[in-house]
Amino acid sequence: MIQIEHISVMNFENALRGMRNPMNSWAKSDSYYDENGTYVMGEEDIRLAGILCKSGSDHRKFIRQILVSIDITAPLYWWKEFDTYKVATVANSTSTMHKIHAKPFSRDDFSTDHMDEETLVQFDLVIAYLEQLRAKYLVDKDKRYWYDMIQFLPSSYDQLRTVTLNYETLTNIYYARRHHKLDEWHTFCEMIEFLPYADVLITCHDEEKK
Repeated sequence: MIQIEHISVMNFENALRGMRNPMNSWAKSDSYYDENGTYVMGEEDIRLAGILCKSGSDHRKFIRQILVSIDITAPLYWWKEFDTYKVATVANSTSTMHKIHAKPFSRDDFSTDHMDEETLVQFDLVIAYLEQLRAKYLVDKDKRYWYDMIQFLPSSYDQLRTVTLNYETLTNIYYARRHHKLDEWHTFCEMIEFLPYADVLITCHDEEKK
């Protein structure tokens, strides 16, 4: 399971102005803000951006300045893979270490969407035992029970992070993960496809979409 919320895309205007710096071609820029305050890429800027993005990472440096902020709730097993992308990525997460005991454990705290009924029965036993450990910890704050919770916690435990990254990092993620076994990556890549001008700046290399 993965949940993606609060998507914000920023700095298009500055990135596109920088895109034209190498050739001093600012006068040819035709992008603008519409009546709703949305930045709209003009045809000339789309044409140049498309050429640069298809020419490789050295030529598309400007997309590193297009920033995206998102809230992601996903299981720890997915976050372990996401953490591969440390370059130009910042994340603030909810604290497992400090808040694991703050509320009762329930199925809603975990990604169980692919578990069959037999597995869910066994998993409910895990949740029940985690809740026993939490109750013991709340009584006397004995650190051994806290360690038991941390080390016994399944990798299906969901964690919320607010993540900031850029279009270049999203390009790398998209082509590396779109065919991954985990459904969470498919959902994440679908989100990328719907970002503003992703078809020009990110997925333009995708031969499967042509």
